[in-house]
Amino acid sequence: MAPIDLRPLPVTHAPARRLPQLLAGLALYGTSMAMQVRGTLGLNPWDVLHEGLATRSPLSFGAITAVTGAVVLLLWVPLRQRPGVGTVANVVVIAFAVDVALALLPAPSGLAGRITLMAGGVVLNGVASAAYIGARLGPGPRDGLMTGLAARTGASIRLVRTGIELTVLTAGFLLGGTVGIGTVLYALAIGPLTQLFLPVFVVRERAAAPASCPPA
Repeated sequence: MAPIDLRPLPVTHAPARRLPQLLAGLALYGTSMAMQVRGTLGLNPWDVLHEGLATRSPLSFGAITAVTGAVVLLLWVPLRQRPGVGTVANVVVIAFAVDVALALLPAPSGLAGRITLMAGGVVLNGVASAAYIGARLGPGPRDGLMTGLAARTGASIRLVRTGIELTVLTAGFLLGGTVGIGTVLYALAIGPLTQLFLPVFVVRERAAAPASCPPA
């Protein structure tokens, strides 16, 4: 199977599809984060950090994600990364969506409900990731940090991603964030899930129209 091209496209390319897909994907991403929080069985590494910071701050979980995203964007400057529409939307929409979802989602009382929220949150996160990445309107702050570090250091994406995830996971755990089976499930499943759904959502470049032949 040929690799999927995820390089950003101009905003003017298919905006009627890409902008709604971006916003819907980011809103679902925030919702999936809230589902995993309410499941209380372990979060993805960045959300472990967000939760740990939120427990030591008067800010809401969503506000913490926005602040963290803004700080990560500052790290783009020495890496010479350029934000796009999707980058800014990533910070704003996810922060708003996760707070709304947390306000609406009740905490389940039984283990079955917690497992359902955790597993559903991981799957929805994969769908949402494919949707907003597939819109090709610019990487999120954390994605850009990963690609920027890889480009500047010459290290592989896998090595850089692992280093970042372990760093934020350790910091979040030390701050009191929730680490558990959900953290392991997310780490194992999010890559394959995103890859599975990307072909459904990725926006492809239009093929160039063939040149018309002059009349005989």
